[in-house]
Amino acid sequence: MPVVLGCLPGLAAVVALALCANGVERAAATDPRPAADRYTAPRPSVVPRSVWLGGSARSQPPPRYDDEVLAVFVHHTDTPNGYDCADVPAILRGVYSGQTGARDWDDIGYNFVVDRCGTIYEGRAGGIDRAVTGAHTQGFNHRTTGIAALGTFTAGVPVPDALTDAIAALAAWKLGGTGTDPRGEVRLVSSNGLSRYAAGATATLPAVAGHDEGYQTSCPGEALRARLPEIRATAARLQGRPG
Repeated sequence: MPVVLGCLPGLAAVVALALCANGVERAAATDPRPAADRYTAPRPSVVPRSVWLGGSARSQPPPRYDDEVLAVFVHHTDTPNGYDCADVPAILRGVYSGQTGARDWDDIGYNFVVDRCGTIYEGRAGGIDRAVTGAHTQGFNHRTTGIAALGTFTAGVPVPDALTDAIAALAAWKLGGTGTDPRGEVRLVSSNGLSRYAAGATATLPAVAGHDEGYQTSCPGEALRARLPEIRATAARLQGRPG
């Protein structure tokens, strides 16, 4: 029979609330569905690369794919801050040109780029919904997604909430496909010794990691790195996980 808490004495109401909370926890613990079905998040809006890249795309080999996405690496692009968000497509073309030109990469390395207004852009080609193998960090491009914050976020630089919220939404969606808790850790195998781990070594890393946790670098910058716990918590909440 439903219980109207407002009609109960104070102590009885507290007991009823405790029983209700315990019931919710038990229900979650005994839910027979796999975590990938229970803890998912909606796909956020993503601007396709065709919109910002247009006819500037270079000839490149076919995309490579992994079987799943287990972790997210957060980067910054190390480009100027204070840009007008209407100019982001042109800025992204500059990043693309630098990586495919001066660095001679086959494509932009990041799977996604997020601007300070919270707009998410598709980066590397291959499909927004697929597990595209990126080129965003040495050793750990497989089974990961690289999300770059457009700008430079060294110590003392303000990090817009719209940017961190968008990163969290993207991470929640991408990790939801494998039932990965954004607040947890995952085991990844290093593909080469240029990372912090020898080739073939298994590393335990945060599911939402800063670039510097897998590679010797100052990226994603001290200011953005400090926001990672908040990004993880927001992503977990978006997946519907208990606090």
